[in-house]
Amino acid sequence: MKNKGKIYLVDDDALIVSMVSRTLKKQGYEVLSETAHFRDIVTTIVLDRPEVVLLDIRLPETSGIDILEKIRERSPDIQVIMVTSDDTVETAVRCMKLGAVDYLTKPFNTDEVKLVIENVFEKIRLRNEVAYLRTLYAEHFDKEIIGNSDAIQHLRSDIEKIARVRVPSILITGESGTGKELVARCLHRLMNEKGGTPYAPFIAVNCSALPENLLESELFGYEKGAFTDARTEKKGLFEFANNGTILLDEIGEMRQDLQSKLLRVLEERTVRRIGGRNEIPIDVTVMTTTNKDIPDAAEKGEFRSDLFYRLNTFSIQIPPLRERRDDIVPIAEHYRALFAAQYKNKNLRSISAEAGELLQAYDWPGNVRELRNVIEKIVVMENGEVILPGHLPSSISRKTARTIVTQRFVLPAEGISLDDLEKDLIIQAIEKAEGNKTLAAKLLNITYDTLRYQIKKFGIDG
Repeated sequence: MKNKGKIYLVDDDALIVSMVSRTLKKQGYEVLSETAHFRDIVTTIVLDRPEVVLLDIRLPETSGIDILEKIRERSPDIQVIMVTSDDTVETAVRCMKLGAVDYLTKPFNTDEVKLVIENVFEKIRLRNEVAYLRTLYAEHFDKEIIGNSDAIQHLRSDIEKIARVRVPSILITGESGTGKELVARCLHRLMNEKGGTPYAPFIAVNCSALPENLLESELFGYEKGAFTDARTEKKGLFEFANNGTILLDEIGEMRQDLQSKLLRVLEERTVRRIGGRNEIPIDVTVMTTTNKDIPDAAEKGEFRSDLFYRLNTFSIQIPPLRERRDDIVPIAEHYRALFAAQYKNKNLRSISAEAGELLQAYDWPGNVRELRNVIEKIVVMENGEVILPGHLPSSISRKTARTIVTQRFVLPAEGISLDDLEKDLIIQAIEKAEGNKTLAAKLLNITYDTLRYQIKKFGIDG
């Protein structure tokens, strides 16, 4: 039978220890026990590293409460179940406050023991699973903010500084596709980890995706009878985000009367449901994102200037991809590896230097989102080992190749033969496409039939 875990029994009643030990061993647990010597039992337990200790409160030589406190101090991961008699329930409750995970009251039967032990091991399993998932979560978001350009290092520095404490509001600005929600989630995680609340809620709301009347009821909630369809009361998202973060995406699209209510939330730290009279206190970090020029909108009266000043107390500007070109290839490589694993395309192992050059030269108006989509499509559609220039969309390869050629080619003083130049370019294209004439034609922005004609015309082998 598979070992389900290690349990240490500490009780001076040898009969109880024997009964519990037999029961738990039959369930597949490894059981250690001590019935006589308790002065150094904490050191023994810490060295043996059981997952669970079943500990009697009343022991000769020492107190079970003292042992509990020392175990919690030296090895807080060990879960302690206290065993007490009927007249010491209050003491058991005290032990729970000191860190015991559960307690058993004497006399108890084997079914009670099994149930309590199973529940504690389930809690341990869930705790370990959450810890593992949180590690993956942290790694995922740390890896998503990719690059070593000056711009991205400055961004990381801003995130670290702001995340030192939980601030009431943060404005995140940047063009569409730069990763504003990613930065918001990273800020949320770091703030709550440092504040000791790693499981705090994070709720994202797209202000431009919801009708205006629905946005208000979603954010603030409503009381029963507040309007025709309000048959029951409903909590708003601000209430659900209490002790955590709410992200208001595209805040520039919010109508001005809602902007006024949002300003009140930020200043008063309370919300009032639609149709309600009570102010409900909340502790929420309000993060807002926009790709609009909010200062300009405020100047034109399209956005409340007082709300802008309130939101802009802490702000982060995400640079567009074209302003951090050194990060383009590392980001593309990240998504190549990510999608190759996701779509099980194990053949596609790298991006060629020529393709990387074209990616860097392109301006990426859709920023990281556009680059991600391009790489995802290539991974799905192509079967080669290397991403080549011919695999890139023509909108990228044509525009950037033209830019690169314009930047590099200088007509020599003695002139040049156009036929020789054309032949040389065709040979280069075929070499870069590793002999694949379809890709070579794409590189040259000509049809496959035209390429075949030129190969025949110039007598090019292959």
